[in-house]
Amino acid sequence: MNDFRERKAKQRLVIKLGSSTLTAGTERISRGKIEDISRQIVSLQEDYEIILVSSGAIAAARHNIAVNHWQMLESKQAMAAIGQPLLLHIYQEVFRDFDIRSAQCLLTYRDFSNPIAEKNTRNTLNDLLAHGYLPIVNENDTVATEEIEFGDNDKLSAYVADLLQADILMLASDIDGLFTANPHENSDAEFISEVSDLVVARKMIDERDSDIGTGGMTSKLQAAEICQQAGIEMWIVNGGRANFITDAISGARRCTRFKFS
Repeated sequence: MNDFRERKAKQRLVIKLGSSTLTAGTERISRGKIEDISRQIVSLQEDYEIILVSSGAIAAARHNIAVNHWQMLESKQAMAAIGQPLLLHIYQEVFRDFDIRSAQCLLTYRDFSNPIAEKNTRNTLNDLLAHGYLPIVNENDTVATEEIEFGDNDKLSAYVADLLQADILMLASDIDGLFTANPHENSDAEFISEVSDLVVARKMIDERDSDIGTGGMTSKLQAAEICQQAGIEMWIVNGGRANFITDAISGARRCTRFKFS
């Protein structure tokens, strides 16, 4: 692993974008938020190889179905099938304005448990990066239900970071990071800037319901466990803020950093 990292001219940054970030607190995908993300990607390309792990397919489908006055589907897998190409189309339209070349990669957990599939996935992602393409990874929700029910791609992004031997996994959330209690319900909750003990961190979890995303702090700590085993630093940042990626990297905005040394 160390030899591979020494050969890399740039750091590898995996950014997981949850539905709450991509919708900017609404019920539809926000082009403005994707433009904000695009500007940051362009500014970081000289120093970082960036991989996106993106939720939002079901949110894209919900909007499309609503504006066309169609009957809402009961199956979230069917919703994902409708929304995935719509989501990618939005990405590609916005990215084109910023001269960002992108490619879609749909994965399931089985791709990380099968050695041949894992090797093929790694080779594909590495080849895309080598040729200047930004991979956009999502779970293939039409054949797998794990992330629809659990985690909103938090764990998937950790597996991708491990697969590609990333330097940092950044989880964009609707909160600044980890607190000693739920800050939405406890005004005395204290912000935690750095975590090294996951056992202690788990005791601080107090989830709240979300109508848009399925991830929460529990799934983020599960992702942290994967990162800990892989020796990858993980950050939780507030994706609702403008310039959240570059500000977190520069230290201009607070975030929780999980460091395992």
